[in-house]
Amino acid sequence: MNRKLTAVLASIAAMAATIGFAATADAAGPPCGPKAKACLKLSANTAWLMNNGKVTRGGVRVTVGKPAYPTPVGTFRVQYKDIDHYSKQFHGPMPYSVFFTNTGVAFHQGSLKVQSHGCVHLSHADAVAFFNTLQPGDVVQVVR
Repeated sequence: MNRKLTAVLASIAAMAATIGFAATADAAGPPCGPKAKACLKLSANTAWLMNNGKVTRGGVRVTVGKPAYPTPVGTFRVQYKDIDHYSKQFHGPMPYSVFFTNTGVAFHQGSLKVQSHGCVHLSHADAVAFFNTLQPGDVVQVVR
């Protein structure tokens, strides 16, 4: 590698350390209790999978409900799962759905650029992980 490129890369690394890119919501860790198997922080658009208070995946980027359809705050339990769910109400696919309210709110694969009608959108890989990990009865905690 030539010296100019090495110097540029070293400068970028030094700036990143000085600015503190690591000081994100992920670095602070999940704000949920030890019984939560899934934790969601709405204000950070971040979710975690957990086991006995320890993070097993995340924080992962999510999008949540738009103002007219907010994602509810509270402690819930996984109700059921549907790998190939289709919303008749909102006319759209909801792959890898993990429903955690009795009003139809779920973690599922969806756009990370568009807010939902209350659900939690995850990337494909994260939706698969949440689907495979979470089971009916598991605790989901949603905080602001």
